Formats: sequence, structure tokens, C-alpha cells
Amino acid sequence: MVKFEVAQRDGVARRGVLATPHGRVETPAFMPVGTAGSVKGVTPVQLVATGAQMILANTYHLQLRPTADVVHDLGGLHRFMGWDGPILTDSGGYQVFSLGGINRITDEGVEFRSHVDGASMRLDPKIATEVQNKLGGDVIMAFDECPPLPCDVETLRNAVNRTIRWARACKDAHARPDQALFGIVQGGLDLGERERCAIALTEIGFDGYAIGGLSVGESHEEMVVTLGPVAEMLPADRPRYLMGVGMPRDIVAAVQAGVDLFDCVLPTRNGRNSHAFTATGILRMRNERHRLDAEPFERDCDCETCQRFSRGYIRHLFNAGEMLGPTLTSIHNLRFYQRLMSSIRDRIHDGRLDTVADAYPIVSGAVEPDTLGKEA
Repeated sequence: MVKFEVAQRDGVARRGVLATPHGRVETPAFMPVGTAGSVKGVTPVQLVATGAQMILANTYHLQLRPTADVVHDLGGLHRFMGWDGPILTDSGGYQVFSLGGINRITDEGVEFRSHVDGASMRLDPKIATEVQNKLGGDVIMAFDECPPLPCDVETLRNAVNRTIRWARACKDAHARPDQALFGIVQGGLDLGERERCAIALTEIGFDGYAIGGLSVGESHEEMVVTLGPVAEMLPADRPRYLMGVGMPRDIVAAVQAGVDLFDCVLPTRNGRNSHAFTATGILRMRNERHRLDAEPFERDCDCETCQRFSRGYIRHLFNAGEMLGPTLTSIHNLRFYQRLMSSIRDRIHDGRLDTVADAYPIVSGAVEPDTLGKEA
């Protein structure tokens, strides 16, 4: 039911189509994150207008509340959240890393202490897969262990061992042929461990393969050095998904390494915090310099925000505590990412991906992650 086809290449960069029961996704594609069944501050209609093709939701958070049973009884995740397009659900494996202070990991699974009320909740390969089957996303993810970076050799190896063992158990538990199941390659910055994981997952056989365990503490340069070899380890006829990576220059570097799918909270998280992405950098909208600024975020942007509202007005909304400010900035940021991805696809088609920085100087490293929010 889920198929992937590569249409053009520019070097190892690929332009393709991921066909799902809920529609086609042109790749490379960026998926906005709707962790708890909602892309924060934006309605599905507004989300469609940004050009989003596919979105992401999260198993841990949805199982915590309202539970997969409630979502299933209300018609499945698409109907529940009013989104007609494709959906990918993460397995909860990232929360093994991000909520490390409130969970206990064993070879059998992970016991979480709810960040909401302290109640116990268990996830293991079988439970994570059954929950995702009930939620009904088009693409579901194998349950994995994402180790922190840096970490010692034993911790890294144990995480890879669990990831491989859990991936096999997820495939055995997967019960819906209309959902694609992706395996996740772990291994940190150790290419030997990455290769061991990739070989094992390929032997098990998945509909697609994700690269996990990056953007968890390493530098951009370390990420780039790791990405190229790892992408080459994965089957060329299956989609490749880099999990949780969202800075524009990281996305471009990953596309150049042969990656097809991306997700990140950056567009909406930064939108809520008054940071607007532009082709030349990031604007902080609370700054005094924007008080009398009649310009939009970007003159050539076709989003609702840029077509109708000024920087001065949006600065006023943030300083007045009006919820419209985060919404309008998030809409622009989401559209910025979709315009960037469209430009990347067009350039792959024309064999000129190396020119993307001409239109988007931000991807050249003009804005580093550790200076996020400073004026460009």
C-alpha cells in the first residue's frame, strides 16, 4: 500500500515520490510535527496552505493521553485530528532519550513515569507497534533506543543491540499491511556500529529506513561526516528518513547525502518564541528595530502572514501577549520550510542542487544553531 520511487538524481541526492493510502508525497519532504495530534497553533486548513504534504505524530504522547484506544474509537488518527494527508507516527523511541530522567530501560522495554501525573506507562516493541496499528498512520516506526551523544562504547553497543532486537520484534508484531514499517539505524558517530545496525535491519527487511540518534549533541560537521556513509549503507530502493533534524543547512547536507524525509519542531517552536526564518537568517520579532517596520518577514513569500501583516504588527502581537503572534510566525516558518523543500526538489530535477545557497544563504551556515534567534 506504501510505495517509493526515485524519479531523478543529482549525484546521490534523490527526487522521488512516496505513495501512501492518504496521498502522494514528493520527496525530499519536510514533515511538520504534531506530537499530540496537533501541529501547535495551526489548523489543518492553514497547514495545507503552507504546502505541508505529510505530518508526524508521537506514540508516547498519544498513548499517554487520550490513549490509542480513544483515537481508534473516534475513527483513527486522520479523522481524530482532521488531517486528510499522510501521517507518520514515531514509536516513542526518542522519548527513551529525551525523557531519560523519568524512565527505566531494560532489554525487554522501557518503563516511563508520566511527565503529566507520574503514572507508570510501559512501551516495548510489541506495545509500540500495536499502539501505532491502532492510531492508523501511513508510516509507523520500529521501537528503538536513541543513545545520547557523547556516550561510552558499552552504552552505544547496548543501544544498537536493543535497537536490532526490538526491530525484529516490531516486524513480528506488525499487523497492518496498509501501514509501512520503517526500521531505525542507531550507532551514534561510530560508523562501525552504524554499519552493524544497518546490515541487521536490512536483513530483517523494512519498507523504509530511518537514521536516528543525530541532532542529540553532535556538531554540524560531525553530523555531515556520519550521514554520507550511513545513507550509502541503506537500500537504494527504499525511502531514507533523517529523524528530528531541522536546521536548513543540516537538511541540505542530508539531501546531498541521499536522504528523502525530515521532521523537526523548529518551525513551530521558534514561531512560538518570536523567531522567524528567512532566506538570509532568523529574525527576532520582539526586537525594538521592528517597532516601525512595515515590511513582511519576506517580500517574496506567499504565505498568509507575509501577504497581509507587517513585522511591526507581529512585534506588537508578541509584546502584547496576543496568541495570534505565535500563530502567524509559525505559519510563515512552516511555509518557509516547504518553499525550501520545493526549491531543493526543483534543483535536483535540474541537476543544480549545489546552487540552493544562491536563493537561501541561510543554508551556507550564515546562521549557526548556537546563535539561533540572532538577527541575520
